[in-house]
Amino acid sequence: MSPVGRRTYGVLSPFVGGDYYGTMISGANEAAVSRGDRLLALQTLDPGSYNADRSGLPDYRRPVAWDHLSGVMVLAGAIHESYAQAVLIAGLPVVTVGHELRDCSATLADNSAGVREAVEHLIEHGHQRVAFAGQMAHFDVRERRAGYESALTGHGLIPSGDLAIDVTDNHESGGELAADLLLAAGMPATAVVCGTDRNAMGLIRRLGEHGVRVPRDLAVVGFDDLAGAMYMRPSLSTVRQSAGEIGAAAVELLAELAGNRPSSRVVRRVPTTFVRRDSCGCPPSGLPVTEDLTRYLFGQVCSLQEMLNIQHELGIDLLGAHDRDPRELGWLKRTTAFAGCLGLWSDSAVPTLDAELRIEGEYPAGYELAGATMPASRFPPAELFELADGAAGDAVFVVPVRSATRDWGMLAAVGHIQESSPPGSEMMNQSGALLAAALDRGAMVAALREQEEQLRDAALHDALTGLPNRVLLADRMRQAGLRAARQPGHRFAVLLLDLNGFKAVNDSLGHAAGDVLLIEVAQRLTGLLRDSDTVARLGGDEFVVLLDGLPADGAERLVKDTIAARLTEPYTIDGGRVTVGVSIGVALSGENADDSDRLLREADAAMYRAKLASRAASSSDSTHPSTR
Repeated sequence: MSPVGRRTYGVLSPFVGGDYYGTMISGANEAAVSRGDRLLALQTLDPGSYNADRSGLPDYRRPVAWDHLSGVMVLAGAIHESYAQAVLIAGLPVVTVGHELRDCSATLADNSAGVREAVEHLIEHGHQRVAFAGQMAHFDVRERRAGYESALTGHGLIPSGDLAIDVTDNHESGGELAADLLLAAGMPATAVVCGTDRNAMGLIRRLGEHGVRVPRDLAVVGFDDLAGAMYMRPSLSTVRQSAGEIGAAAVELLAELAGNRPSSRVVRRVPTTFVRRDSCGCPPSGLPVTEDLTRYLFGQVCSLQEMLNIQHELGIDLLGAHDRDPRELGWLKRTTAFAGCLGLWSDSAVPTLDAELRIEGEYPAGYELAGATMPASRFPPAELFELADGAAGDAVFVVPVRSATRDWGMLAAVGHIQESSPPGSEMMNQSGALLAAALDRGAMVAALREQEEQLRDAALHDALTGLPNRVLLADRMRQAGLRAARQPGHRFAVLLLDLNGFKAVNDSLGHAAGDVLLIEVAQRLTGLLRDSDTVARLGGDEFVVLLDGLPADGAERLVKDTIAARLTEPYTIDGGRVTVGVSIGVALSGENADDSDRLLREADAAMYRAKLASRAASSSDSTHPSTR
């Protein structure tokens, strides 16, 4: 675990940046730094995911960085409950943020209070038919609905089931669905409270497309107070929850739990407040324009533009370049990160849960991390933590490097926490996705090259013995002919071999035994010859030997006799001894040395004459295989 005196707290989050997750991580980082501690942000969704709601709970099971941590805060949608239980069993305190898990302490926004205040305000405007639209699968949205119902009943209004709209996600598309349902029902409500600002933004946009005016025809209230809420037209009335304050409260609670483990779970709530703007029906107050705000907004625009440039350059660097290995991490200089390392699973393409990571690349070079291996519990290397200036808003981030086809490993980087981009658009998510794609492509190219080599090899070699086939032999003979034409005195010979009695082996012992015999013949021939010579199989039991460069007159006869003696020695097949004979025909290069077909015909004729002579000189028993 992290040494006492300077604790490291881990944040498990679907994404490690964006205007919600990034703001929460930033608040947690500030709280940790104020205590002399530090933060590690771990993305649990696969890189390239763009919507946490629709992605579902990630399959995140490895104990990443556990040896570094003194506690873990878990953002909504980051992990399964079983993972939190494993963290608790390992002795680390766990604080959930914006949701609840069994046996875990929690830091929550006071969802009900803020929504009650919003509904009471709508009732003051005279609204009696107030709807609620949100994704009820989320704990915090259910709490907001409870606040909505509490406010209605407190004013003598009965919550109506047809005015509680369950949508598909917390984003604009969920709001668009709510608008479609309200329109289809004939606009039964005069006001609606949305589970999130993004729901409200989508709802207002869709209603506007159908001529429904906000707030004249329908008053709308959101929840979150995103940066863009006040700049909408109409500006969005909303319930403000400070993601930064919630993150800070989670770290404060973790610090308490790390020092003093309570006997029961602790729950802390951070206040929320209703913010009145135009969409609820209040008189327009105009935009707050100050020099500081203008400079801030200009900085946000520049930051988003920089992010777009980074994503463009990353795509070119990782997907457009074919001559650079993405493992080297030189492309990180394109991003906002100033240091990092890549750990790839060292055991297999489908790593086990306890597989080790091998550091394959580091940026910048010089930390001597490359080549080291470590379990996931020790990743990222401790050296990276010393590079993060927490007071300046820096942190260490870890994102899985995983594609649809392969889990490659983990990418760790040190950089500034990104708070202004939409969730999923931050540098780490994009880097992990593009890196996984680049590694996939590299593996595919390597596999294609290997397959190409195998196909080329299959086209030029005999499938059974692995010897060159007729095509490759013809090329070798052509090359020998060219050498003979260029170099006076260079001579070569072609020996054509045919096994006597091979058919009897097949008939008596079977084709499998015949194949074993052919393989053994090929091995004996190869062992007898020089590297410059070629042994080829033409088919059946016919072999060709090309002696390229005869050292002396008559050398081919010596080779012929040596081959005959070696091939007629007994073979052991299926536990028995088998012998065969061999007929060999020889042809020497001459004036037409480049005519390979002629040489093969001459060798074939010589071999046929040798076979006839062998039959005439030997008894019938000697031409058949003997087995004992």
